Amino acid sequence: MSETDLPICVAALYHFTSFEDHRALREPLLEVCQQQGVKGSLLLAKEGINGTIAGSDEGIDRVLSYIDQLPGCKGFDFKKSRSREMPFLRMKVRLKREIVTMGQPDINPLSCVGRYVEPKDWNALISDPDVVVMDTRNDYEVAIGTFRGAIDPDLKTFRQFPEWFREWRKQVEAQGRTPKVAMFCTGGIRCEKSTAFAREEGIEDVYHLKGGILKYLEEVPEEESLWEGECFVFDQRVSVGHGLKLGQYDLCHACRAPISEEDKKSSLFEEGVSCPHCYATRTEAQRHRYRERQRQAQLAERRGRSHLGDEAMQPH
Repeated sequence: MSETDLPICVAALYHFTSFEDHRALREPLLEVCQQQGVKGSLLLAKEGINGTIAGSDEGIDRVLSYIDQLPGCKGFDFKKSRSREMPFLRMKVRLKREIVTMGQPDINPLSCVGRYVEPKDWNALISDPDVVVMDTRNDYEVAIGTFRGAIDPDLKTFRQFPEWFREWRKQVEAQGRTPKVAMFCTGGIRCEKSTAFAREEGIEDVYHLKGGILKYLEEVPEEESLWEGECFVFDQRVSVGHGLKLGQYDLCHACRAPISEEDKKSSLFEEGVSCPHCYATRTEAQRHRYRERQRQAQLAERRGRSHLGDEAMQPH
């Protein structure tokens, strides 16, 4: 079965807008998703909407049409891909303070953001020696793939980006440089805030990969690509490659880090319990709980049921 023939449609979306009452939108949106058999996770905040959903083509299109009618969402952007199996267990619509948490409440991408660069123009930009390329994702995402030559800030969470960026800027300015900065992330949402933050900090030449890595992998031919590795995604597909084809990574259900076949050969790997990335950071009591959770998940699978304790990750 080719990628285009896979039965499940997956839609990743985000949109910044000023909702007057985002709380009032939650229940109607959840109801529409459930009526269409769509599963996944959507976040609503005063600043907009963010999430990933999956279902039939018709169901996804109807939910996207509904979101398009929400205040300020007309013509919002989204990215579709395919999955062999439903990557989510249930449908959740959650209320949040931010649709992507940076911890900088005064940053407003609606008023100040970097210059968008289409995927077809991205290679030329990041090949310029005067351009500093920054990966704004978390360390476990960067570990399985990134753009050639990109700086890895080694972030545990996106909240660490402002502090890292300010320190990086001090070091650069001490060298008498004012470089151009090109930022990228999975789908574009983190760069809406990171580029806005950089501009608020006084850096004008800031660029942003429009549509993120996913759009680049979808549109740029593999033979022309400057992307190396795979792209981590926040659902049970775990990772995708060029053409958004399903990747080779699995997920550690203890720490949610992507794991390779090599990781599974490690003596520290135990399915659903630990992997080489998290073994040293978990206690034996925690591993005992994970073993019981794994046992329950296996029982549910044998009975043909979904184990609701095995949650998919939140969109970023």
